[in-house]
Amino acid sequence: MPQSTVSAAGRLTAWLGGGLFVVALATGAWTFVVTMATPAALPAPRLSAIAWNVFAFTLFALHHSALARTHARDWVARHTGPALERSAYVWIASLLFLAVCLSWQRVPGVLYDPSGGWRVLLLAVQLLGLGLTIAGARVLDVLDLAGIRQTARAPRPTVIRVVWPFTWVRHPLYLGWALMVGAATPMTVDRAVWAIVSTLYLVIAIPWEERSLSAAAGPAYSAYCRQVRWRMLPGVY
Repeated sequence: MPQSTVSAAGRLTAWLGGGLFVVALATGAWTFVVTMATPAALPAPRLSAIAWNVFAFTLFALHHSALARTHARDWVARHTGPALERSAYVWIASLLFLAVCLSWQRVPGVLYDPSGGWRVLLLAVQLLGLGLTIAGARVLDVLDLAGIRQTARAPRPTVIRVVWPFTWVRHPLYLGWALMVGAATPMTVDRAVWAIVSTLYLVIAIPWEERSLSAAAGPAYSAYCRQVRWRMLPGVY
């Protein structure tokens, strides 16, 4: 395997970025699973809080999509070097996601809190989402996603691996996310805002992301799209 020429400082930067990536994910998980599980102790829903949360998540989403585009990635690579382009993306995205979590404005209220069989069903849906996320991340390579693998080897062409769960939908990690946040119980208003905004962003972002993947992988990605028809939700989208 061709070796990368990244310096020790560059490799350290990538590993620190990977660590920040883990911290950001853990903070997001804690915010959604623990903090938002208890309704905010406020007298009434605040539209200003909802507006701020939507605004903050939108800023993160816009940046997240912008830096994933081919032209933006090429611009970053010219300044950081190809091996650290992904790490730069991870650093910025992780910091912005942390900012969203830490600046989240609590919104009181509970939409529903089922018990018995309904609670068990929702938990099963969440576990399915978690399983899809783990399986998809293993296929994509977590160290590659975190920008670490690129500092250990020379850049290589984009490869499309058509294995489960990518044989079910083209974006199983997105489906996994939607199932995990959409099936949360109790569904507080906080959680509902988080779930709706984040899932809507993923749905909107997929066509843009697929254009970049098509540009990077060429005909192989077009063939994959013909083989796996559905983007995120079988039979629907």
